[in-house]
Amino acid sequence: MELRNLSTFIQVAELGSFTKAAEKLGFSQPTISFQIKQLENELGKQLFDRVGHTVSLTEGGRKVLTYAQRICRLSQEMIDDCKDGDEVKGIIRIVMADSLQSTLIISKFADFKRVYPGIDLKISTAGTSEMFRLLEHNEVDVVCTLDNHIYDTTYIIAGEEKVDAHFVCSANNPLADKRNVSIKDIVAQPFILTEKGMSYRRLMDEFMAEKSIEIKPILEVGSGDSICRLVKDNLGISFLPDYVTKEYIDEKSLVSLNIKGFHVELWKQILYHRDKWVSPQLDAVLKFLSQVELN
Repeated sequence: MELRNLSTFIQVAELGSFTKAAEKLGFSQPTISFQIKQLENELGKQLFDRVGHTVSLTEGGRKVLTYAQRICRLSQEMIDDCKDGDEVKGIIRIVMADSLQSTLIISKFADFKRVYPGIDLKISTAGTSEMFRLLEHNEVDVVCTLDNHIYDTTYIIAGEEKVDAHFVCSANNPLADKRNVSIKDIVAQPFILTEKGMSYRRLMDEFMAEKSIEIKPILEVGSGDSICRLVKDNLGISFLPDYVTKEYIDEKSLVSLNIKGFHVELWKQILYHRDKWVSPQLDAVLKFLSQVELN
């Protein structure tokens, strides 16, 4: 059994396409088809269902994929161990919620590069549904969500953490000294929020919609820190994760409001596709992201 055929099989499984696998590997499509056919003949098992232009793993193919990934991983580890030095190299593509960038990546990037100088990161941001579309098409390797708890057997959870979030106002806002704050109190305030449909903003909107309340912000902006600075100047109130507001709460320029009857569950989750080969560089990034705590 040729390792090359196993590697080709993994690429077709991840990309869901013989054509895309051929482009990525620099082979012709007939070569890809021949290699997969060779592997299927050796194993005596059909690995893919081919319907029109759609390619998907059979149940047997899914089992073989687990072994193929393990074999290729061990092979790569052997090659790496035989080389001078043990530096892990490669590019890992990550898509995440905008508010996670600063805490997960920017603040810890220097530490990460000291340990893994050979790994480069390509970061993009998107809403949750777009993240999983990119993951499904193998356009990214990892997603970092900040949303409600996601459990889907299509994806592997590499790490997760429950995240607290609160409404916040300026220390100069009349609500700051009020002990019992109601939903009616806050809806009368001007709101400064992240973009509509984005993670925790969406969860807040959904909760409010259940109460037949619609929030119309005076400003929508992606940066959590920018929102904090505007709220600090008493231009409005906002709903933000606690890790975003912590510095301002600690310096007492912002006040966290406990709203009676309001509750949403917010989770940071690190996920990758179950069919994805976890290379040494991907494994390193998954562990790094999972170890960064927000609370």
